[in-house]
Amino acid sequence: MNRKSPAHRRPGRRAAVAAGLVLAVGLGVSTQVSAQASVHAPARSSTAAPRSVSGTSGQVVTRVADFYGAYIDAIGDYDPDAKLETVLRKHYLTPDFAKRLAAWEKKHGADGVLRAQNVPRKWTVTDNGAVGNGHEVIVTLTFGSGETTQKIKLFVLVERYNHIVDIGTTSNR
Repeated sequence: MNRKSPAHRRPGRRAAVAAGLVLAVGLGVSTQVSAQASVHAPARSSTAAPRSVSGTSGQVVTRVADFYGAYIDAIGDYDPDAKLETVLRKHYLTPDFAKRLAAWEKKHGADGVLRAQNVPRKWTVTDNGAVGNGHEVIVTLTFGSGETTQKIKLFVLVERYNHIVDIGTTSNR
């Protein structure tokens, strides 16, 4: 194999996601950059500004963005990784919420984290402020493309120990 061949330069997507998860869990580093770096982007012209993603360790918005980025990559890959999905849920969700989420999924026949049966094309994460002893973050998921685009807005409640305790379609505020 030629050292400059695309197969040699491009690591597997699963390896990139797994490496990002190890960094996020072990070092508190954002997996969003690793997850997005693993997506094969179209070639850019030399005049386009490079895209960057940043986060802050310990910040609720960054933590939720890390979770959704890694989770979507784990389940939306051409070769979904159920083990990684389980690890992410165990790490980011409280045990009580994980049980409630499983019951919701069984009742609705959809993924409870996404509140959908499909994987979104893109997502944004926005701070919505403090709620009691926790913090609420808005996750906007975009499905489809062109004229068939649909957006779902989710309200993610994070407790003070940085674990997700609820995901719903209405605000806790």
